[in-house]
Amino acid sequence: MKESFFNQTVRRLAAAGIASPRLETRLLLARAAGQQPETLDPGFEPDPACLEAAEALLRRRLNHEPLDKILGCRDFYKYTFAVDGRVLSPRPDSEVLVEAALQLIDEHKLSSVLELGVGSGCLLLSLLADCPRLAGTGADKSTAALEVAAANARRLQVENRVRLVEFDYFNDYLEERFDLIISNPPYIPSAEIAGLAPEVRKYDPLTALDGGIDGLDHYRQIALVAGGWLNRNGFLVLEVGIGQAEEVVAVFERAGWRGLKVLTDLGGIKRCVILKK
Repeated sequence: MKESFFNQTVRRLAAAGIASPRLETRLLLARAAGQQPETLDPGFEPDPACLEAAEALLRRRLNHEPLDKILGCRDFYKYTFAVDGRVLSPRPDSEVLVEAALQLIDEHKLSSVLELGVGSGCLLLSLLADCPRLAGTGADKSTAALEVAAANARRLQVENRVRLVEFDYFNDYLEERFDLIISNPPYIPSAEIAGLAPEVRKYDPLTALDGGIDGLDHYRQIALVAGGWLNRNGFLVLEVGIGQAEEVVAVFERAGWRGLKVLTDLGGIKRCVILKK
């Protein structure tokens, strides 16, 4: 019996080391066929146009381009965000920052938030979408990333409550102050980048990954400057890499901050640090 195109595709993806070949086959072939993934019949045979589209998508995935960047979107928290090679792909690990920030916003009646390194906007825009009275500013040194964030703000219909600014916290200064600052800064030690999965190493922007020799360069800079952008009794919520939580807290405490709490992600990794100046 002839093997179906669906099963052929599953086999090709599995041979390339793709972790969820059957799920990804369904998503890629549904895109090529112009169908919804849940209604795609695994026994279907693609017509020539569908076959050409499917093979183009498969070539990209077999080269380990991330699925979300092939499909152009990624689910994060409760929302769907446009993503491409201009921004870091949102990751479920980062959802703990959104949950921590939402709790602070609710408990302390916070009304303004700044994100340093806004990227796709998944953190900041999730907060704005959940909190209709919240106003936000997203800062990033990449104009290309700001374009993606602006598209996502429109997608979530929060564009009237967000300001996106080109800004480098190593060199620039903001005159405004905020109740809350959030950031997922680059934290991968430079020497470890070559060993990352190709989906990350080849397709996420290097500037969103490289944290310097020990991975802590951006935390040291944020510790120096972010206090000047916080209102009195404001909070700072940061993502940290595996094994970095204690070191990051120490960096901030040496700069006069107070570590309040360390939270774990869904995998039990210490991923989120909450600080106060």
